[in-house]
Amino acid sequence: MCMRIGELAAQLGINPKTIRFYEAAGLLPEPERTPAGYRIYAPADTERLTFIKTAQRLGLSLDDIRQILTFRDNGERPCGHVRHLLGRHAADIQRRITELEQLRDQLLDLEARAQHLADNDAAYCGIITHTPAARDQGHDLDRDGHQRPDGRSCCRHGDQRADEREK
Repeated sequence: MCMRIGELAAQLGINPKTIRFYEAAGLLPEPERTPAGYRIYAPADTERLTFIKTAQRLGLSLDDIRQILTFRDNGERPCGHVRHLLGRHAADIQRRITELEQLRDQLLDLEARAQHLADNDAAYCGIITHTPAARDQGHDLDRDGHQRPDGRSCCRHGDQRADEREK
């Protein structure tokens, strides 16, 4: 059963502009048109759009999806390529999970240490400037939370305090 773009979009729960985008991006072939110029979509288009949306939900990029569709359109079986893409994507997700777990641990540690930092009128919050990331960049902080690569305070009263400590 053939349908117009609005009907197809409604059936799949997507915007008609998305269908036009997929056509322009080469993911969906140019549809047949009525004598009045309306796009007419076949059941195969519905299947293809369903595949595209499912692949996107799995996190595959449009370029990955285009490659898979090219295999299919050329009469080749894309399963080996799909397994490779899914394995690569799963590894990327695992790497991101590890990074997010490390970030969570850093945030929890920072939150716990922040309980002991005094509020001040520094240009940047002392909680943020006391992170390992700030230290990793070679920045030392004065006791007001001001940051300087050379370890000296960046404000006048900080310099005075540093001078007093040196006496």
